[in-house]
Amino acid sequence: MNWHPLTSTEQLDEVLEESKNTPIVIFKHSTACSISSTAKSRLERQWQGAGLDHVKPYYLDLLSYRPVSNEVAEALHVTHQSPQLLLVQDGVCTYDASHLGISVDALKKTIAA
Repeated sequence: MNWHPLTSTEQLDEVLEESKNTPIVIFKHSTACSISSTAKSRLERQWQGAGLDHVKPYYLDLLSYRPVSNEVAEALHVTHQSPQLLLVQDGVCTYDASHLGISVDALKKTIAA
């Protein structure tokens, strides 16, 4: 899995525009939380061989970039969670899962729908 760091609100605007051409996911991660680390590790393991090479993954470090996380929640009309995985297609959040409810299988089903 090749993470792309999400570090600014200006970049978020570009990412949302990019989602109009290719699906993107944003993983919101708290580096101080063991549950978040477990969810990230599990996501990375499940991603391999899942056929999601066309989905661009973004990584958001909540502790370093909290204002960006707040803007993600506002722009995508989702409640802030940590950890949280958001699928964005055509500028709209179409999948929102948190904690150990994050599932690559559910993500794939949402993309295929």
